[in-house]
Amino acid sequence: MSGQIIGKHNWFESSPGRYLLAWEREQLDQAVANIFGFHALQLGLPGLDALATNRMPHRWLATQAPTPGAAIVTDFSALPFPARSLDLVVLPHTLELANDPHTTLREVERVLVPEGRVVICGLNPASLWGLSQRRAHLLHRMGCGELFMPEASDFIGYWRLRDWLRLLGFEVEVVRFGCYRPALKSGKWLQHFDWMDSVGERCWPILGAVYFLVAVKRVRGMTLLSPRWKSSLAMVSAPVSVANSTTVTVARTLFEQDKRKMD
Repeated sequence: MSGQIIGKHNWFESSPGRYLLAWEREQLDQAVANIFGFHALQLGLPGLDALATNRMPHRWLATQAPTPGAAIVTDFSALPFPARSLDLVVLPHTLELANDPHTTLREVERVLVPEGRVVICGLNPASLWGLSQRRAHLLHRMGCGELFMPEASDFIGYWRLRDWLRLLGFEVEVVRFGCYRPALKSGKWLQHFDWMDSVGERCWPILGAVYFLVAVKRVRGMTLLSPRWKSSLAMVSAPVSVANSTTVTVARTLFEQDKRKMD
C-alpha cells in the first residue's frame, strides 16, 4: 500500500494535491448535503471529510489501518455491516487503492439500502494528468525522470466504472469532471493556468483530471412498505461478511447504540 497514490498522504499537501482536494470538497459538500437517511459511511482518505455537510444522525469513517478519527478499521472488501443497512457510502479514491475494486464495489452494493446512494471520486486516465503520469511512468522505468504522482494502481476510467455500476444495478444520477490545469508541481504555475478550468469545462468537459459521480441503487420490482431505518435496524442480527471479529463487534455496538436512541 505504501506505493499507492492515496496512501501517500503527503502528496495531498502538495500544490496539485491541494488543488485536487479543493475541487472534490466543493462537489462533495454540495452532493451529500441533500442525501437523507440515518446511516452514512466514508471508506478511506481520512484527510478529506467527505460527510462534513451531510445531516444524517450517524456518520462514520472506516479505514484499513488504525487512524485517528476512524470509527471502524476493516477490509473494504468485507464490510462488517448487515445487508441493506446504510443509506450512503462515499468512496474518495477508494477503488484506486483496492486490490480488488470489483469486490469492494459489490460490498458497497450489498450494504446499501434500496434507493441508497454511493458517491465516488476517481482520477481520470483520459486527462492531461493521466497522460503525464503514463509518460513519466515509461521514463521512470528507463531510469530517468520522476512520476507526477506517486505510484498507484491503474486509474479506473469513468466509462469503465459506469459499466461496473450498471452490472450491479446502480443508476448514475450525477457525473462531473474537474481540474483541467496541466500536470504541474509548482503552485505558482498552476495558478497561472487557472483560466483552463472554465475553458476546459466548456470545451473538453470529459477530460478533467478527476471525476465525481453519484449513483443510486435500484432494486427492480421492490415496493418499500416501511421507513428504511426500521429495516436497517431489523437487519443488525443478519449474517455479514467478516473482516475480523473486533471490527464486527464495533459495528454492531454502533448500531445497538443507534437503536436505543431511536427507541
